[in-house]
Amino acid sequence: MNTNPFRQMINRLNVKRPASEPARHARRAFQRKSTFSFSFTVLVLTLVFLFLPLFVIIAYSFNAGKSSTFTGFSLEWYKKLFFDSEPLWAALLNSLIVAFSSAALATVLGTLAAIGISWYKFKGKAYIQTVTFLPMVLPEVIVGVSMLIFFSGIKLPLGLFSIFVAHTTFCLPFVFLMVLARLDEFDFSIIEASHDLGATEKQTMNKVIIPAIFPGIMSGFMMAVTMSLEDFVITFFVSGPGSTTLPLYVYSMIRFGVSPVINALSFVMILATVLIAFTLRKFLKNIAAAK
Repeated sequence: MNTNPFRQMINRLNVKRPASEPARHARRAFQRKSTFSFSFTVLVLTLVFLFLPLFVIIAYSFNAGKSSTFTGFSLEWYKKLFFDSEPLWAALLNSLIVAFSSAALATVLGTLAAIGISWYKFKGKAYIQTVTFLPMVLPEVIVGVSMLIFFSGIKLPLGLFSIFVAHTTFCLPFVFLMVLARLDEFDFSIIEASHDLGATEKQTMNKVIIPAIFPGIMSGFMMAVTMSLEDFVITFFVSGPGSTTLPLYVYSMIRFGVSPVINALSFVMILATVLIAFTLRKFLKNIAAAK
């Protein structure tokens, strides 16, 4: 009988143990990667279709010429964007003012509406919930024309305020839907515990409900800002003199050909969007982890 401890250790290491179930699944998944996958191919083609135009815009923003032929690297269009495009920045400022103000109001109204629809029972609840989704499912042309008729009927001058009202109405269902989805996962025992501890309705709202659903509220707010910034159809119908937003200004520019300044602006906005998205993603993850 071999009593050498070193030899016994070598024999134990050489013994083949059966692989665990997760290891077998991982091995099978790795072996399947070498085979053709229709869904993976469609995913790759879709990503290429979506992101290839962005790379084309970025490349031509550094083009020295205005033609579709790349003639050389240049920062001329970025210089014109930042120093010789006052009307463009004025239009961007109008878009930001309307976007953040309308998103803020839509977030407040959408959050309160989601809380009321989710937790309270009242007459006409199903009707109100159905009507709330109409601006989201109707074509933007119909929403824009109806808003224009409404503003004309009440003699409201077209301008930034009319765009603000229209965008608030349009963004409200998106905030409502996102907050409502967050409320579906809410633990009602927390509210009962706050009431048992003597908290009033207002204290429960401010210190329990709002912090718990804040990631959904913030997500709805950012979606509303995005929807407002990129909207063209509704804004086209309800805008007036001196209320040109960025989509309207870009449309007026490309009617005479695509300017490389627009390519430069697009790249700047892509960078800003990516930076904000990653910052808010980390911020919301920290909030959710803290809860």
